[in-house]
Amino acid sequence: MRLARLLTCMLTGAAVAGTALVAPPAAAAAPSLCQSSDEDIYTVPQTITGDPGDLLACRQTSLPLIPGVKMKAWKIKYVSTDVRGDKIAVSGFVAIPDKAWTRGGSRPTVAFSPGTLGSGSQCALSKQMAGAQVDSYEAGNLRKFLEAGFAIAASDGVGYMNGQVHTYTVGLNAGHAILDAVRAARQIPGGSLTADGKVGLAGYSEGGFNTLWAAQLASSYAPELNVVGAAAGGVPGDLKLVAERLNGGPFAGFLADAVVGLSAAYPQMPFDELLNDRGRRAVQEVKSNCLFGTLGAFAFRKLEDFTTDRLTLPRIYALAGPDGTTWGEIIDAQKLGVGIGTPASGAPYKIGFPVLQYRGLLEEIIPHEAEDGTRRRYCQAGITTQWRLYAGEHLTTDWLAAGDVTDWLGDRFAGKRATGNC
Repeated sequence: MRLARLLTCMLTGAAVAGTALVAPPAAAAAPSLCQSSDEDIYTVPQTITGDPGDLLACRQTSLPLIPGVKMKAWKIKYVSTDVRGDKIAVSGFVAIPDKAWTRGGSRPTVAFSPGTLGSGSQCALSKQMAGAQVDSYEAGNLRKFLEAGFAIAASDGVGYMNGQVHTYTVGLNAGHAILDAVRAARQIPGGSLTADGKVGLAGYSEGGFNTLWAAQLASSYAPELNVVGAAAGGVPGDLKLVAERLNGGPFAGFLADAVVGLSAAYPQMPFDELLNDRGRRAVQEVKSNCLFGTLGAFAFRKLEDFTTDRLTLPRIYALAGPDGTTWGEIIDAQKLGVGIGTPASGAPYKIGFPVLQYRGLLEEIIPHEAEDGTRRRYCQAGITTQWRLYAGEHLTTDWLAAGDVTDWLGDRFAGKRATGNC
């Protein structure tokens, strides 16, 4: 497959093999009771049947990292779709406040995607929020959503089941998993979320990347969902720009996660055969660490040091798989804001709701050009885009923006008109 075909698959949400768009899910095939074991939630089924978003297993849980909010919460396992169009199982969690929703209509849901947590299965957000804390930093943001009365459907993302590795920065996987988590949340026995509830998408950093992919895929992959807005901050919208900045720098661990995650999503591409002994050890480090462990292990290390031929980024981009697709083409296909437009535009990715994008003025991890470029492409496509800057670096901006993100989504749920500032 050459670039044109690869982009066509990315832009339509079809599998690389050319399968058709995934249809909206049929009638729910949910478990009758949420009595699955914790082990079952994170175990890959031998066979996966059902439609995207079908609930495969659930377990009532508590979220001790989000104290002070009375709620019901469940860990979930559900059907989603990978980059090849194959059915896969994904884990996550759902939380619904006990306090009645009284602001008109059905209770809305925030489809939440976390910032980078690491690649090992132990790093999954649902595990950390349920008490197996490693180094997650999203509890405060989630608490604001719940205090506002919103339900949360949080996807762990693809690759957090036992024995897997997270497919970091893979747009189709991420977007599908987020949208399918909302579908699954409405099938929980004893849950109260209904099909007419409005949906807001939210995430920061990796979660911002994932959120905008969900926004781009929503109209074609999950047209039955009433998505009313997407809030995404710290977005690594151009992976080549980000990789150039990260390689050999203090935050090279994010690049290590991306390299291993992309290789997991595209196993047909050259990877294992490129590694030297140090590279093979590095892959195991990525798979065994969560966020801060990975950042510590790879600080100031360069990608070239892990390959037998000291391959630079441009040389890696030129490497082709068995069908002629290059790594560069695959990475370009993850770029956000390409092929987007309004519902009347005829663009492959139709976005019929407003978007909030934001970044920190002191951003030190993601190049400003990558974040600003994503915003610019959304504005040029005619998407109503609100752009905000915060007086923080990468991590603190996530927290600084949390109240504004909650309020902005609340306005969308209330039906208030959004304004852009392109």
